[in-house]
Formats: sequence, C-alpha cells, structure tokens
Amino acid sequence: MSNNTELTIIRQAILKELEGHEFYKMISERPSNDLETKEVFKQLANEEQKHVDLLKEMLVRVNSGKTEGMDEGLELDVPAPGSAKWRNLRKDSGSIAVAAFGIAINMEKASIEYYTNAAAKTQIPSAKALFEKLAKWEKNHLELFTDEYDDMLGEWWSEQGFAPF
Repeated sequence: MSNNTELTIIRQAILKELEGHEFYKMISERPSNDLETKEVFKQLANEEQKHVDLLKEMLVRVNSGKTEGMDEGLELDVPAPGSAKWRNLRKDSGSIAVAAFGIAINMEKASIEYYTNAAAKTQIPSAKALFEKLAKWEKNHLELFTDEYDDMLGEWWSEQGFAPF
C-alpha cells in the first residue's frame, strides 16, 4: 500500500472522529439537557477529541516516514464495556434524545466498519493496532448507546400513544 493511501485512511479517520466530537459536543450544549446528560455527552466529545489527537500524531509520523516505534506515544486504553454509567440520564427530552441516540448508533456502526476495514488494509503494524483499538472503543460506545436507546425507545413509543407495541 502506498504512503498516500495510508495518509488518506488516517485523514478520513480524523474526519470521522471530528464529526463525532462535534456531534457529541453539540448535544452536550443543548440548553434543555440536565447536568448529567451534558456530562455524558461532554465525556464522549472528549474521547472523540483524544482519538483525533492520536490520529493526527499518526498522520505526522506516517507523513514523515517515521513509522518505526509508532506504538510509543500512541497509547489508547479502551474502557471496559459498560464502564460508563448512564442510568441517571433523564428520559424526558423525548424525541431529541431518541434522535440523538439513533444518530449516535449509526455513527458508531460506521466508525466500527471503517476502523475494521482500515486495520485490514494498512501495512503499518502500529496503525493496524491503533485502528483495532479504535474499533473496540467504538464498539463500547455502540453497546452503551444501543442499551440506552432500547430503554428510551420503549418510553418514547408509550409517550407517543403507540403502546402497547
């Protein structure tokens, strides 16, 4: 694989993470959100920013041709599944919450697919390791969003008068 292809993969990954960061930041800043909801989405925005920073460092290293030892300084500890506690999130934001979580689920699925494919394509071992870790991290996010979305959706259907379903 050419260096240009590797750089394109990393640039696209940076874009995906920036999109996630901006989306989660936007949701965290909604005036109608309670403090706990704001904090959850703020934490997610910060995680996405950390991914951006790691990918930018990788971009610099690949661009300079210094891929030896790229694993150093590119640490990424993936939190254990279910480590974030969202049980205190308010469910009364209705359609906005359902929509935000639905969009987040689709974003996370797309990121998992992207990182899985990127790991399979790259010829740089440390890039492969980073992409695999990012895929695991996004799977963690997906699991959290899916569990919360399923809980929220039942309440939302009921509020809309669609119960029993």
